[in-house]
Amino acid sequence: MSEEQPSKKKKNQFTIMKDDSTDGHGGYGVGSISLENISPVIIDPAEDRAFVDMGAMHARSEIERRVKFLPDKDAVPNGKLYWIVWVTVERKDSGSYYHGVAGSEIRVDRSIKRAYKSMPEHVNHMDKSMKGKVIVDHMDGHSKKLLGDFLREFNKEMWENSSDELKQALPE
Repeated sequence: MSEEQPSKKKKNQFTIMKDDSTDGHGGYGVGSISLENISPVIIDPAEDRAFVDMGAMHARSEIERRVKFLPDKDAVPNGKLYWIVWVTVERKDSGSYYHGVAGSEIRVDRSIKRAYKSMPEHVNHMDKSMKGKVIVDHMDGHSKKLLGDFLREFNKEMWENSSDELKQALPE
């Protein structure tokens, strides 16, 4: 029989509520926000690519690993530009659609293992996306084109069902 190691104190973990908090059961999770319909899309304009990386929900995406984040952009002057775009999907009678889209900047300098992101901006943009806002005006044109192409190719029907505001913000 082996001796048990003392357990390390567990850190708080983010809980994603899977149930609809308005289904009337009145139990655990009532009034909570479900994040099950939000996905982080990473835009890498230097490599001409866009991809979903669910690790970004917990700041553990491919681009966020193995770097220390600093709140000052000037501390990462040679950082490579990325965008984490919070995309919320909702459903209406005509089908699913892109409800909210909000892009947040990240700068990563692998040579010094440092990166910049504004946590308040990321949290705010995630919230705005969940509320159906489209916030991409501050993104460069190439990154917006990559995002628009990705969303159109990912699901044409969801793109067609989306708002005119989104389609005008991300033209072909």
